[in-house]
Amino acid sequence: MSISSDNRGPAREIDHLMDAAGDIVLRLDLAGQVRYASRRARALLALRGANIKLASLAADADQPSLAKAVGDAVTAAPSDAPVLAVVRLQCGEQYTWFELRLSRLTTPDDIADVLVVGRDMSAQRGTEEMLRHMATHDALTGLPNRILLSDRIRMVTLQARRSGEPFAVIHIGLDGFKKVNDGLGHPVGDAVLKMAAARMRKTLRDSDTLSRVGGDEFVAILPGTHSEAQIKLVTGRLLAMAQMAFEVEHHMIYIGASIGVALFPEHAEDEVRLVALADTAMSRAKQTGRGRCVLYSARQSSPPEHDISLEAAMFQAIREGEFLLFYQPIVDAPTRQIQGFETLMRWKHPTLGMVPPARFIGLAESNGLINLLGAWALKAACVQLAQFEQACGRTLYMSVNISPRQFRNDQFLAVLDEALAYSGLPGEQLVLEITEGTLMLDPQHAETILTRMAERRARIAIDDFGTGYSSLAYLKRFPISVLKVDRAFVKDLPASSKDGAICNAVLDLARHLGLSVVAEGVETEDQLQYLGQRGCQYIQGYLTGRPMPAHVAMVALADTFNALRTGRV
Repeated sequence: MSISSDNRGPAREIDHLMDAAGDIVLRLDLAGQVRYASRRARALLALRGANIKLASLAADADQPSLAKAVGDAVTAAPSDAPVLAVVRLQCGEQYTWFELRLSRLTTPDDIADVLVVGRDMSAQRGTEEMLRHMATHDALTGLPNRILLSDRIRMVTLQARRSGEPFAVIHIGLDGFKKVNDGLGHPVGDAVLKMAAARMRKTLRDSDTLSRVGGDEFVAILPGTHSEAQIKLVTGRLLAMAQMAFEVEHHMIYIGASIGVALFPEHAEDEVRLVALADTAMSRAKQTGRGRCVLYSARQSSPPEHDISLEAAMFQAIREGEFLLFYQPIVDAPTRQIQGFETLMRWKHPTLGMVPPARFIGLAESNGLINLLGAWALKAACVQLAQFEQACGRTLYMSVNISPRQFRNDQFLAVLDEALAYSGLPGEQLVLEITEGTLMLDPQHAETILTRMAERRARIAIDDFGTGYSSLAYLKRFPISVLKVDRAFVKDLPASSKDGAICNAVLDLARHLGLSVVAEGVETEDQLQYLGQRGCQYIQGYLTGRPMPAHVAMVALADTFNALRTGRV
């Protein structure tokens, strides 16, 4: 049967009506073959002949999803909502994005078909791509901005951790650029920046990332570059590039550059610190003569000015609501069903991106902000638990870390009471995690506070158990409910016999004392099986769930609840 015609009377009347329904309109038989195509569909998709399956017109990567969408539409009832598919269909020599809505259709002469109405998404996709590019690239030079730079550093860091190969981050500042703007105007200065960016991009490898981070400063990530010879080669070329004349509007402009270098993991292991230390080294290069490269050295660095600026940014972050909570699942080892969550604080800075907790928790502890942040986290986590339980239809618990300064604060119990009262959360559904070191600072005070916490039915967990210097006698003295085995004893399981012996001892001790055990840092199936076989009840780690925002955790819980209700698991 020809695609362009259908002799059935009622069906033919429907086909004429469908010509104006969308950019492309198709009618398929239940096998997915095209029975009818609107005039525009025939023109766009160059349909010729018969027995053409719609899925064959899609890009190879999209064919499975389109075939599934057709199958879902075939099995759907006529009253069901249309099945949605976004795929690329071949239009001439190129592929075009279409949003397809597929519905089960029964014609007046009782022939069952699938109606496909498609909307050309190429313009929208183009706009979305342009907006994405604008959000992640510098408007003047077209280079990645801080947002994309942060993402690239994270990717390179993950690769470096897997491969064990260090890499360099270099901070490049143009020397004497201010005189260009002041003397010749900003249009000339912009032209110089564009030329300098193009030269640097040409000097670096395709695998390197060059970013403009503001004004006349640039940051480059150099994967695999870490030896002295490699650094000298790259930075030498960049310095020579900057010393060449820039000819703009008949002006011959001579500037230069100063470069600072920081190495992963020698100098730092997180993105914020790497860029900060490279910036420190670049500043030293400018201070000691300009036109040179300086490798970061802790001995030569000035006082921790970056910590001071970070502290100022923290106060601003509290006012702007930049702190947020992530939740990592704690699961039942045999069933992998989520039993609770550990609350983890995160800081999303508008330019630095996600600031690692290791960078700000200690600072908050020293300046007292941890009391404010900790109180907010405790209240918010208790309130969030009610929403989690609604999503999964069962009781869960929430685990919240208590810092040493919080624990010693004389208002801590009042904050705990307020959190429980405000949320309506029963005390037994709250686990408060405290490190061994916190308990050992003042055991008598710790015993008093822990006893009062237990009176509120809150459960107490010793975090990072085994890494402190506490006496085992304190397990008897303190009202402890949970031991959390530190990831240091889990990461080498099951190969490490010493770690295995420690874990077995903790599990045996907990069993005799009637304590629950949570193993942290579980990342492999072998680790889970090893711990589960030895009676470890609860597991926490990347294998069973990474830290996630609340809305993602809600979806995970809802999916599990629906699967259990329908018998799919």
